[in-house]
Amino acid sequence: MSDCLYTDFAGISFKNPVVLASGTCGFGREYSEIFDIERLGGIASKGLTLNARGGNEGIRVWETASGLMNSVGLENPGVREFIRRELDWVNGLDLVNIVNLGGHSMEDYIEGAELLNDVKLDILELNISCPNVKAGGMNFGVKTEVARDVVRRIRRVCRHRLVVKLSPNAEDIVSLARACEEEGADGISLVNTFLAMAIDIQKRKPVFENTYAGLSGPAIKPVALRMVHQAAKAVSIPVMGMGGIVSWQDAIEFIMAGATVVQIGTGSFIKPSIALDVIDGTRAFLDSKGIGNISEIRGSV
Repeated sequence: MSDCLYTDFAGISFKNPVVLASGTCGFGREYSEIFDIERLGGIASKGLTLNARGGNEGIRVWETASGLMNSVGLENPGVREFIRRELDWVNGLDLVNIVNLGGHSMEDYIEGAELLNDVKLDILELNISCPNVKAGGMNFGVKTEVARDVVRRIRRVCRHRLVVKLSPNAEDIVSLARACEEEGADGISLVNTFLAMAIDIQKRKPVFENTYAGLSGPAIKPVALRMVHQAAKAVSIPVMGMGGIVSWQDAIEFIMAGATVVQIGTGSFIKPSIALDVIDGTRAFLDSKGIGNISEIRGSV
């Protein structure tokens, strides 16, 4: 009998629906020294850009009530170095390899996707929350038609399963989700971090060099859950849900809201192996209810 947590996402088999979110686990090496990461359903890589980035100056992480703000700035080794130094190691693990790709211009996105076409990976997660430097820093994922164009053009060149990661700062999350489906995305993931701010009252200035930063953690969960519910109801492609998941109860809520897979990010900073608690707790819940497979409760709300 198959495990009650077995999950199919766009034809990709997950042993369980729990994934470490992009930007919170590197490429998995450090976490592998703390717990058995092959118990996970998958890992979403640190967000990659075509070329290496050093990240933002100044304070990068700031704790707030029930949450965490970050302004890391997509620090990463670049697509080529990831392929050279990390990809084989990740592919050697018994879990789903989700590679997250960002870009600051359309050309960057396309070239990065084309480079990744030539290598083995399971899912390409397209991060459209990057600021478009050619449009004065406007986020690619805010306006539906801008996002639609990105997805359309990447779908033309991408030979992998394509999941689009949506920004909660979008003008209309439902329209954005539908546009991704219409342009050929195999799935969507949401939510990315919320735009937020912190002020140093002693210095009378913003904490972050870029003034605003991304808010994640339990504080955003109710809003993230609402957005996942709305998006899942609007599309027929599968959804990866995330935003403040720190317990198995949180994960069950996202599944009931319509998510097929859940991603854990900030929770791993609270407890590095928290994803294993979510897996074990979810399995115990399903067993206690006599539920044969987690798909039976998916989208039940």
